[in-house]
Amino acid sequence: MGVEFMHERETKNYSNAPMNKSNMNRRILIDKVAKMLFLSSTLFALLVLGVLLYRIGTQSIGWLDLDFLTGKLSIFPEKAGIYGVLLGSVWLMLVVTPITLIIGVSTAIYLEEYATKGRLQTFIKTNISNLAGVPSVIFGLLGLTVFGRLFGLGSSILAGGLTMSLLILPIVVVASQEAIRAVPGFLRDASYAMGATKWVTIRTVILPVAIPGILTGSILALSRAIGETAPLVVLGVPTLILKVPTSVMDDFSALPIQIYYWTLDTVLTPEYANLAAATIVVLLMVLFLMNSTAIIIRNKFQRRY
Repeated sequence: MGVEFMHERETKNYSNAPMNKSNMNRRILIDKVAKMLFLSSTLFALLVLGVLLYRIGTQSIGWLDLDFLTGKLSIFPEKAGIYGVLLGSVWLMLVVTPITLIIGVSTAIYLEEYATKGRLQTFIKTNISNLAGVPSVIFGLLGLTVFGRLFGLGSSILAGGLTMSLLILPIVVVASQEAIRAVPGFLRDASYAMGATKWVTIRTVILPVAIPGILTGSILALSRAIGETAPLVVLGVPTLILKVPTSVMDDFSALPIQIYYWTLDTVLTPEYANLAAATIVVLLMVLFLMNSTAIIIRNKFQRRY
């Protein structure tokens, strides 16, 4: 009986062999099709990016020089510069960066380490995640109402920085939460076993390990902030301001604002397209510098922990 059972089992295995081979061939075909699809999508994205960079690079030739970087805005394209606009973006990020990092990381620490688990915590986390998907123009309207009119800050650097902080704060909070949540539990247990308090554990164990993830989210958030236009347009940031900002209460203009309006003015003055292209190159260089600095810091902590 045992021999008959083994023979019947082998017969079933052989009878299923063609079907298994057919399934395997189908899966291999699907894998090849998916691979070609993803490769084509990547190559298409790189092609579009290459064409865009080539177009911007060729249009900026002859316009991007030291006079352009150190000159002030002008109604004459050949005399226009972006010194004040560049300083305005720097001032803006000097406001956005500390506010966003301090509030965002502190909020993530509270939600992950101190808040009581329950419906209220889940409700707060869900709404913070939803805020990350709200259109930027809505934050511009909020900034105009609260900071521009209610607090009387107008279109100053402080109003723009606070508005941009609201825009990217949910991204920093969510990224910091994920980084803190990814810290291995045995590190916490070891710290508590040594007699450390919760705050000491957070400060000396959890945050140093979570810093690479926190910096990654912060890099993406700050990169979005420096390139956003809609909130500043709604806030009423001027497009032609000859005064160089010297404090957070001064009016200002920013790189994306100037790119936006120079692009619109190309209908009347074609040379503004060259100015816009040169400004885009400067903005890309600033983004590259920011990201490179943050990546170096992140890699240093990754090697340490």
